[in-house]
Order: sequence, then structure tokens, then C-alpha cells
Amino acid sequence: MEIKFVHLLKWIINMHLIHRGIVNKNYKENLLKSFNQSFKKGYGIETDIHASRDDQFICFHDFTLQRTFKKKLSVKKLNYSKIKEISTKFNKPIPLLKDLLKSSKNKHSLHIEIKPTFSKSLLKKLLKETSKFKRCVFISFKHENIYNLLKIKKNTKVGLSFSPPASIKEIIKKSNNKNINCLVLDKSYLKNKDIQNLKIKKYYYTIKTKLEFNKYNRSNNLIFENL
Repeated sequence: MEIKFVHLLKWIINMHLIHRGIVNKNYKENLLKSFNQSFKKGYGIETDIHASRDDQFICFHDFTLQRTFKKKLSVKKLNYSKIKEISTKFNKPIPLLKDLLKSSKNKHSLHIEIKPTFSKSLLKKLLKETSKFKRCVFISFKHENIYNLLKIKKNTKVGLSFSPPASIKEIIKKSNNKNINCLVLDKSYLKNKDIQNLKIKKYYYTIKTKLEFNKYNRSNNLIFENL
């Protein structure tokens, strides 16, 4: 019974994801150090990816380096070697998705948010690169990415992301697609009964306080940080 309880507890914990690996204020977003600490605590993570000019997938949120590195440079116009050089100087080395996959050891859930609209060739490359890692779920606010992934490989684990002002009607309609595994929803949708009653798995973002976490964690899957 004790062994079964441990496995059940681990399953419950894995329903929550750490947002960009931000375990607490000592861990910055989308860094390998942060991801590894998230794994040590028993959680999966949500992260963002872009493609560099040389088609390397990087774990990074923004379309430019302005916010994080004060550089008015577009990610998609830089080779990864240059991105790594700049970010390392700031002591915030941007990791490759390959690095994250290796660190996860196929043991932790990875919700990988595709930020830009990827070409079909890039999506094929992404599927190939992640093919041995069975706990990856691809999510995106740009739903074209998700539908194109499914056209390439029907049984890919995918989710649709929504934020206001997306309507409840739209969310419900798109959730009826049997090939969609989950929804990723702004926490403002938590109060809607029609959303709560949907049978599809749902994750709510971004929970930033202990009060919010304690309020919602028992009956919802949360994407949280700084706890």
C-alpha cells in the first residue's frame, strides 16, 4: 500500500508545472539551472521555444533580446552561437531544447510552448528532435502550429493555449477535437463553470502566490512560479 501511495503522490505532483522553471526568486526563467531545480522538486515544467537563424530550438520566451539582455536583436535573425555568446555574458545562458530534453531524463513532464508560427519543415525537425522523449506536450497560442503538428504525426501530444479575450464558446468548440490532449488557460477562466465542466485536461496559468496555489491546487492542474 505504501508503494502505491508514493506513486499516487508523484502522479498528483506532476499535474502541476513550474512556469519557465521559476522555482523561486533565485531561479531565472528558462535556464537549465532553473529546470534542473524544478525536476529536483519533483515537478515538470512549462517552457517556451523559438528557432534561431540556424534552426536551433532554444528555450526562450521573447521574440527579441531586448527585455532580458537590452539588445534590440531578433532571435530568429541570430545564429545560436551568437545568442549563447550574448546570454552567457549576462550569466543567463539560453539553453537549447536538446539540453532540456537531456536533463529531463524522460522522467518529467515538459510542456513546450511554440511561440512563433513554425514552418512545417521546422515542425518536422521538432518532432524528430523530441521523438525519444515521451513526456513532451506541445502547446501554442498560435493554433496553426498544433494543427500542423497533428497533420505530420496524428498521435502527437498537444494542447491549445488561450488567453482573454478568447470566448468561452471558442474554447469549448476547439476542445471538442479528439486529437487535442489538453487546454492551457489563463487563470481568469477558473471561475467559469462551463470551462470547469469540460472533460479535457486543463492547465491554468500563471499562479504566482501561495494563496492562489493553495486555493486552486487540489482540484486543478496549475502552472505556477515563485513558491
